[in-house]
Amino acid sequence: MLLPPAAFAAAPCSGHQLLPKPRAQGSCQNVKPGTFASPDKKTIASVLPVDVSLNATPDMESRVVIRSSAGATLTSKDYSSPGGANGYYVLNAKWSPDSQFFVYSMMSSGGHSPWSFPIWVYSVKKNQFASFSDMINGSPTVSGQFSISAPHSMTASTWKQPGDLDDKVPVNVDLETAFDKLPPPSK
Repeated sequence: MLLPPAAFAAAPCSGHQLLPKPRAQGSCQNVKPGTFASPDKKTIASVLPVDVSLNATPDMESRVVIRSSAGATLTSKDYSSPGGANGYYVLNAKWSPDSQFFVYSMMSSGGHSPWSFPIWVYSVKKNQFASFSDMINGSPTVSGQFSISAPHSMTASTWKQPGDLDDKVPVNVDLETAFDKLPPPSK
């Protein structure tokens, strides 16, 4: 059954929100991914909405896809949950000035750690994702804001003492050095 165009137009299609009533099946067909080209234009990161639940806007959870400028998919990471409300969506994203790292912070779509903003880092050279928390001895990031300076130094916030969310401290990491110190990914 085709729905009238007005049914699609009235459906909330963005805003990272749970909806008071389910939107129409097949609504929000024109939601566009966030696209982030590396400064050297050789690699493109796309943040795709994962449209799992009709009880939420389609951008409530995300999938990050890394492609070459020629269009070949290099890798991807899915942050959706089976029910569409217990995963993560991308909050902020940017490339390092040297085009070697794509960094993005996440926000919970519901159900877990609303105070934590996991940050993930993609390495072009290693073609892999890593948790920023693993780079800072397992400490959580407590803000979705971060900065990157040349060539690939990143600063984010963690807690000064475990459990103290009001006393944040900046932590600065050279992403290349941090990636090199991580154990190899399990296969």
